[in-house]
Amino acid sequence: MKSTTIGLAVSLELAQLVGGWSVALPLLAAVGARSLLAGRRRTALNEALHELRRPLQALALSSPDAAGGRAGGIESSLQMAAAALERLDREINGEAVTVARAPLAAGPLLEAAVARWQRRAALRGGSLRLRCGVADQIVSGDRGEISQALDNLIVNALEHGGPDVVVAARRAPGALRLSVTDSGAASNRVSRRGDAAGLLARLTGRRRHGHGLRVVRRIAAAHGGSFRLRCSQAGTEAELDLPLLGGGRA
Repeated sequence: MKSTTIGLAVSLELAQLVGGWSVALPLLAAVGARSLLAGRRRTALNEALHELRRPLQALALSSPDAAGGRAGGIESSLQMAAAALERLDREINGEAVTVARAPLAAGPLLEAAVARWQRRAALRGGSLRLRCGVADQIVSGDRGEISQALDNLIVNALEHGGPDVVVAARRAPGALRLSVTDSGAASNRVSRRGDAAGLLARLTGRRRHGHGLRVVRRIAAAHGGSFRLRCSQAGTEAELDLPLLGGGRA
């Protein structure tokens, strides 16, 4: 970074000497525009890589070795990993990222998300429960993207809140409200090398704050919905509102 800054200063100085500010200023503007585009591209790539990491974590936890022979959420996690890779490929090659909308029932979406992360909740000494009294309510959206949003909210609650997390769904005016609520601060646990939690920590890598909630906000906006956090002494509630198909029914 330091050498780049020095090189830019030298180039600007030479441009000013040769052609004055009429040459130097356009050069500075071009360099600034390129830096801005590069920064946006890096942000997009970081988000896509973040989304790839989540389903890979779920795969590690739901593998036969980690989950005592249970298949868990392997199939849905693989689908999410494939979607994240496709988005990464499109971002790298400058192609448009499209949202594949389809009618989606609330129940199966939430059940699959809870199944993917119950093992992780147990490893942290907590619980992950589902409360859904509107399982038949339908939204129009991209299954992979909404699943990514739910995963981010659940993992965020487990990592930064916990220990007991509740995933719920209820009606809101014209919308399906998906919420993830934690019960407060959870103690950090040091895992032994070689166990499932240790494998999870290695897959997670160094912490990157902010990508997960930014992904949720992006997905909410792309679906015409909204996202908010409500914090209190009792814990944190994350709410994702998605428009009901046809405005919903009473």
